[in-house]
Amino acid sequence: MNVSAPLLVQELKLLRKGRGISATQLGQRVGPALREVCQISEHEDVAEMRRKLTDRLRALIAPLPADLNTVVLAAMGLHEQARNPFYQERVHWAARKLDRDDRTIRRRIDEGIEQIAELAFAPTATARPGQPSRSWHTESLRVTLSLDQPVPEAFEFRRIVADADDITELDLALTLTPPAHRSHSPREEDLQIDVFHGGVMASRVQETSDRAGLALRLPAPLRRGERHDISLRFRAALRYPHYVCVPRRPVEAFELHVRFARPMPAEIQRLDRVFQEDARNHGVHGAVLEPDGSGEVHVEFRDLAPGFAYGVRWQEPLPDWTIARAG
Repeated sequence: MNVSAPLLVQELKLLRKGRGISATQLGQRVGPALREVCQISEHEDVAEMRRKLTDRLRALIAPLPADLNTVVLAAMGLHEQARNPFYQERVHWAARKLDRDDRTIRRRIDEGIEQIAELAFAPTATARPGQPSRSWHTESLRVTLSLDQPVPEAFEFRRIVADADDITELDLALTLTPPAHRSHSPREEDLQIDVFHGGVMASRVQETSDRAGLALRLPAPLRRGERHDISLRFRAALRYPHYVCVPRRPVEAFELHVRFARPMPAEIQRLDRVFQEDARNHGVHGAVLEPDGSGEVHVEFRDLAPGFAYGVRWQEPLPDWTIARAG
């Protein structure tokens, strides 16, 4: 049977009903399009089917804009905070989360489903989770975050690899999330971005109230297999109780140095493959890190999966803004 994006849309709309990905009779909802996209054979049991669906759908949802990412994860029952047994309850949760009405959320869910169906069948979207995308991916990402400066700043050094010809622009993103005790969203002037080498900032768009989308135009088009280095600096006149990388595309290696101001934080934790929402949830624990004599910690990660958070979180007497790196 020939499968297509429209057929996948139909199957995804069926899958989102009831408990979504956690449905007991999951096999009855998985049609030929989902089986092909998620590489599910006829002989696999429900547990393996659910695992493959979860991994593949998360990878397809990860590149979506933040609002669509949230609502589609919720619709499918993949969002940790929206595991309600009924689809309408998950829609209502997303409506509260994004401060929109239920009708708007349902439209956005449909929009997101259509986009991931297009991605699944596009020639540039044949990568599986943990493998390079067909446009570009990050070979190495090194970040140095200095919290002991008058204005805290992060230096980013990234080497990307083109997975297709004629790559002319990189889509990146940065999220500044206020803690619960702050009512207003960050302003554009709260975050300063400088390109040190490797391209020109072509545009900066506020994708959501706390997420800035960045387009970096490259000096020349890249051909498949070519590597390119970029260097950026981010400055914000606020302190961050966590710094995490949430990749839109696979990242082979991520190295993070954090230099803390004194007095040292009460506790520092390593966050490894957690949901982005859990990065600021202190009920989710990571390995405790001890700063060295210079007040620094150093962590490394390998084979980062799109949509998950990797980095460091710390506790201070008065935690302020959080920062989440994506791209």
